[in-house]
Amino acid sequence: MRKWIVGALGAAVAVGAALPAAALNAETGLAYHGYVTMGRGEVNVRLTPWNKGMSRVEDATVRLRWSKALADEQMLPGGCARYDASTVLCRTGAVLPMGEGREIHLRVHLADTSTDEVRMEIDSLWGGGAADRNPGSQQVLALGTGDRYTF
Repeated sequence: MRKWIVGALGAAVAVGAALPAAALNAETGLAYHGYVTMGRGEVNVRLTPWNKGMSRVEDATVRLRWSKALADEQMLPGGCARYDASTVLCRTGAVLPMGEGREIHLRVHLADTSTDEVRMEIDSLWGGGAADRNPGSQQVLALGTGDRYTF
């Protein structure tokens, strides 16, 4: 069963998307690799999900949470939706065992464009009985210099 969350812009994203019966209670291990840049209140993120587990992930949701509130209006890519004042959810799509998924690219605008740093937290939301081998979040601090911070 899918649970749909509708963001502030009315876009819906599946959270805890159902996995096929073969993957129920299977171990997965999604990690995210990419980079973040920030300048003048705009945060640019590119990330790719990597499945370090032995089971295929049909779909999962990556949660991107910022330490600062986002501007009210955002132009988010398909498969992504605003969840709350500082969080965006994006579908990962299918990720093969021991493989990578599709790249997710989004650009968000902070409510306070004069801020000089923001912390971004990245983690997965699970459903359908999947269990992550290494649950937890990744965090990266981006300074408003336009430099690329890799994670």
